[in-house]
This record gives sequence, C-alpha cells and structure tokens, in this order.
Amino acid sequence: MSENVLSLGSICVTGTATSRDDAIREAGRALVAAGAVTPEYVDYMLEREASVSTYMGNYLAIPHGTNEGKETILASALSFVRYPSPIDWDGNEVRFVVGIAGKENGHLDILSKIAIIFSDEDEVAKLLDADSAEEIFALLGDVNES
Repeated sequence: MSENVLSLGSICVTGTATSRDDAIREAGRALVAAGAVTPEYVDYMLEREASVSTYMGNYLAIPHGTNEGKETILASALSFVRYPSPIDWDGNEVRFVVGIAGKENGHLDILSKIAIIFSDEDEVAKLLDADSAEEIFALLGDVNES
C-alpha cells in the first residue's frame, strides 16, 4: 500500500446510496476494497454514527469507526463518495461522504486537511462540479501531502 491515504480507486463520483446508513456502508466498502480495513470496520462506522453524527457542514459527512474498532484498521486511508442528490443526514443535506480510517491516530491529521478543503465554499463548488474521479483527486491532493 502506498503512503497516500487517498487513491484514485477510492473515489466514487456518483454514489448510489439514498440513506445515511447505506452511504456509510458505501464509503466503508471502498475502504475495505482499498485494503485499509477489515469488513468489520464498517460496523464500527455505523456504531459511531448511532452515538454521534459525523455531519461536518458544507454537505460533508466523515464517518469513521469507534475506538473499539481500531484493531480492524490495517492502514490509514480515505474513501470519497459524491452523491447526485442530497442524502438526509439527520436533517442535514449531505452530498459528500468521506470514509476515514486512521492507523495510530493518523486520522486526526487527515481530518484537519479535509476540514480545511471543505471550509472553502469555492472548493466545495469545484468538488460538486467535477466531472471525473481524476478531477476530484486533483482537488483533494492536499490530503496526501505529509
């Protein structure tokens, strides 16, 4: 696995989920496919969401596992799913679901980089308008910077 937490293969331009929990599963499956987590990690993501919302504002949710799920993380990674229609996330509209797995607390640095990108409404608009996974990858490139 490379040093990059986000790979082109972990970006989905058109997510298919229509509910919060299905969106978490969709983002989680991408982390599993990337080899970053075991399939059990997705259950820990759903468990965290049941206790505290991972909605962050600006159409963004960042589901991640509970502390109890740490042993199911194999490597730090992100998955990125964009939805053509907003998903109801406990009364908030979400268009982007960024699944996150952080090995040895690596998620804190990753979270701050994502937060910086999504705090800029112009960047959010570019992500909404992007036509391809490659374009999204380029816009999110800072998450891979050490």
